[in-house]
Amino acid sequence: MSDASETTSGKPFLSVCVIAGNEEDNIRRCLESVAWADEIVVVDSFSRDRTPEIAREFTDRVFQHRWMGYIGQKAIARNLARGEWILFVDADEAVSPALRAEIVSTLRRGVPDFVAGFSFPRQVWFLHRWIRHGDWYPDTKLRLFRKARGRCAGIEPHERIEVDGEVRRLSAPLFHYTYDDIADQLDTLNRFSSIGAASASSRRLPSRLSILWGMLLHPPFRFVRCFLLRRGFMDGMAGLVIARAIAFGTFVKYAKLWELRSAARHAAGAARRS
Repeated sequence: MSDASETTSGKPFLSVCVIAGNEEDNIRRCLESVAWADEIVVVDSFSRDRTPEIAREFTDRVFQHRWMGYIGQKAIARNLARGEWILFVDADEAVSPALRAEIVSTLRRGVPDFVAGFSFPRQVWFLHRWIRHGDWYPDTKLRLFRKARGRCAGIEPHERIEVDGEVRRLSAPLFHYTYDDIADQLDTLNRFSSIGAASASSRRLPSRLSILWGMLLHPPFRFVRCFLLRRGFMDGMAGLVIARAIAFGTFVKYAKLWELRSAARHAAGAARRS
């Protein structure tokens, strides 16, 4: 890092990777928070707004690639990065000053070879307040890892980093400015539930009984876990909104699975009749 350690052989020590698409309202805050890194790589999915233009104010390593899904897009960014260490930050996130200081000091001291990555909490700003409880906090993420020992995995739309080696934890948070308002939250819920249902159906459509039980049992469980067991009620009305939305989103995902299963059955029946 430019203010943390020497680079070797001209190769950046830490590369920050950001994937973006139509993020002109968020990208500047994100990139300002990581301007201290040795390299910033931005992979843009052909934004129709000023996202690429703003990104080029911070780095000349801005690439455009058609959307490959969250996992595929992040894999592209990882492969383009030249650093030994990679830090993934989403366009609607920002590295807090405390997290920056913790990353810098940790890497400056040197990391044992058997340590492959670091996780840290993510804290959400929603409805004019920081969310400190429920399913949204601490929401620990593994985002800082050795490039040679890490890969992009997961199930759309929820990607994750898998590493070969030990993962240690940092304590400072990554800030997440996830939704503008409740309407934005519901739009994202609708989009993510469609992606999740399609991803599940691409592997194997669950049985009708599994979908029924999922619709009946999973939503109330998610609400109880978020609002009561994880003390979402301590975030006040915002905590209630979050818990109810999570439960509803779970129901909608199973409803869309049922819809996909019904469509597949009707298509199969029509094919047999023809």
